[in-house]
Amino acid sequence: MRPDRPVLRGIRVVAVVAVAVTLMSSLFILGSRPAEGAGATCAVTYQPNQWSTGFTADVTVANGGPAVTAWTATWSWTGNQQVTSGWDALVSQSGQQVTATSEPYNGSVGAGATADFGFQATYSGTNSAPVGFAFNGVPCSGLGASGSSPSSPPSSSVSSSPSSPPSSQPSSGPCPVGAVFCDGFESQTSTVPTGRWSVVNPNCAGTGTAAITTSQAHSGAKSLEIDGHGTYCDHVFASDATDMASAAPTWYVRFWMRHTAPLPTDHTTFLAMNDSAHGNTDLRLGAQNGALMWNRQTDDATLPDQSPAGVAQSVVLPTGAWECLEFSVDGGTGQIHTWYNGDPVPGLTADGVPTADLDDQWLAGSGASWRPQLTDLKLGWENYSSGDDTLWFDDVVLSTSRIGC
Repeated sequence: MRPDRPVLRGIRVVAVVAVAVTLMSSLFILGSRPAEGAGATCAVTYQPNQWSTGFTADVTVANGGPAVTAWTATWSWTGNQQVTSGWDALVSQSGQQVTATSEPYNGSVGAGATADFGFQATYSGTNSAPVGFAFNGVPCSGLGASGSSPSSPPSSSVSSSPSSPPSSQPSSGPCPVGAVFCDGFESQTSTVPTGRWSVVNPNCAGTGTAAITTSQAHSGAKSLEIDGHGTYCDHVFASDATDMASAAPTWYVRFWMRHTAPLPTDHTTFLAMNDSAHGNTDLRLGAQNGALMWNRQTDDATLPDQSPAGVAQSVVLPTGAWECLEFSVDGGTGQIHTWYNGDPVPGLTADGVPTADLDDQWLAGSGASWRPQLTDLKLGWENYSSGDDTLWFDDVVLSTSRIGC
């Protein structure tokens, strides 16, 4: 398994605070102490999200010292953890020692600001927290308790400003920090989607419809309803073609979805994004063989492979219930990460390292150099054989960082 969890991008001033532990992840707060002779401090927020054989972790390092133009974070494991990949840093491991070095775009960290990065790793047995954390040689010590939030936040020498955002946890709620837009369709005044949304029928049109409804809603009173029909050329979507550029080069999307019919055996699509770097073909999220699947229109590659072992690493959306889907698409690396109700989905993960039955076909040939440039977000329905479905979408977020459910 190689599910992943992207982190908040960019550099910002934050206070290091205690964060509630979620069902699938625990949060460790590492305290700070002065660097020798410099009066500098270092504070680290470390959030792992683990499963039986692996985990991902988000790391936020608060720089309490002078501004830097490049940084290196180091730590050690006490168990058999082994880093396999990273994002927003070059992460390597030698023995139990790990080194994360800044990328060219995020090396500058001002005094009192933070650097954010993350990584994926494997383990067996106990996945204990890292020790000996340091930032540009400034040691950070003092590991907080996991499993619950302390009654009061731990102190930090990095002060917050009134406008500073919260720490780098995936944010739930209507409009999290880093969002380009949040839309629960509550501002829609008619049944026809307007504003940022317009109804489109890519390739061909049929009898399918897209409308604003009050019959279902995840929150508030309204949602987007797609009446999808099962003929080959019956495509209908609500499209936002104005906001995607603001989230580049890595797009994070979260939405809630409810539908009425089981996912079919044949290929269907309920989300599509135009890729201007590949002939304006679509990157599509939908289903095949009853489970969620990514499909790249330019070469019809699927993620995961449509083998029984590959499909088993995806998920099946139940009918009649609101479910949360999140994903990130990195235009610089071509990586894709997907979460279902907050949990990473191994079969919907392409991390650049081919894995049999998962992303080996996705990364084969030209797929290894695939670097998308996404220009729109379309929610709707394409069915390539037969079968109808009614779908509702709500609480849609486009962001520059992971959103959470």
